[in-house]
Amino acid sequence: MRIVHLLLTSRFAGSERHALELAAAQAANHDVTLVLRRAGTADRIDAIAHRVHPKVRVEVVGNLAASWQARRLLRRLRPDVAHAHLSGGCRALHGLEGRDCLRVATLHIAYKPRQHAKLDGLIAIAPWQMADIPPGLRERSVQIDNWTLPRTPTTDARARLRAEHGIDDDTFLIGALGRAEPGKGLDVLVDAFERARLPGARLAIVGQGSAWDALRKRAGNDVLMPGFAERPHDWLAAFDGFVSAARREPFGLVLLEAMQAGLPIVATATDGARHLAPQLQSPLVPVDDPDAMALALQRMVAGGQRRMAYPMEQFRIESKLEQIEAFYLAGLAHLRGG
Repeated sequence: MRIVHLLLTSRFAGSERHALELAAAQAANHDVTLVLRRAGTADRIDAIAHRVHPKVRVEVVGNLAASWQARRLLRRLRPDVAHAHLSGGCRALHGLEGRDCLRVATLHIAYKPRQHAKLDGLIAIAPWQMADIPPGLRERSVQIDNWTLPRTPTTDARARLRAEHGIDDDTFLIGALGRAEPGKGLDVLVDAFERARLPGARLAIVGQGSAWDALRKRAGNDVLMPGFAERPHDWLAAFDGFVSAARREPFGLVLLEAMQAGLPIVATATDGARHLAPQLQSPLVPVDDPDAMALALQRMVAGGQRRMAYPMEQFRIESKLEQIEAFYLAGLAHLRGG
């Protein structure tokens, strides 16, 4: 198949990782193109383009009217499948109705009528999203879990990162990883860490975003905030426990990454965490409750420095590729009257 993925964002995060990993895996058997906005190709550490697999062809559109430019590009490329990720990519698919190209999107966040209602099918990453899709479109949609790829940290990652930041071997390092945005609840995590009063523990918040400056002013000296990480799996190796304090989390790809690293996990009861609760092996914490979060942090630290074994088989990309290809083929058959 000729597959075009549309990713018209500027900075690399979980949804971008998903799109790039999917495109790379599909390129082993299909003709795959990735459409990026010029802002995503900039020479900076959190850009997107330098992470694209060599087998994936890249087309770049401008920053202004990017969706309109991407729509023109799709008319020229004439793919069998146009697969959008996030709002800009979805807008590019509007006005392309017909029998020649299947127009689909992944619901990285939630169903939004203005973005998704006129598409040919949707991939929900968690079961809760399906209920919001109108019945007619829901019949042409599917729920497929996220995945995580095994990543080996650099050999000295744990010792190096801890030494660079003055963290000795015996200190229990609690870690949070991801964008510093209000929806991630990192302000609650900072408050909970202060309330927990954990001697011999430090907190690291790894990532950047719109809330970073305010969070840095709020956090105490025991909170490490190194910014964006090019190799987040190195930081996962340095952590002794992982926390997601999110107010909203559609799936929680970062939870899979923490599970892959074998870390004890504290997570708030978001939609995504509730979906993953059977695998997390720890009770979920109420959203926006620093006292409950503080108690959970105390329990995690009391468990000591250890690694855990999680059931990861159902979160491997190989089975998800088969499901996505079957979804494409069913959609094309419906579109073409087969």
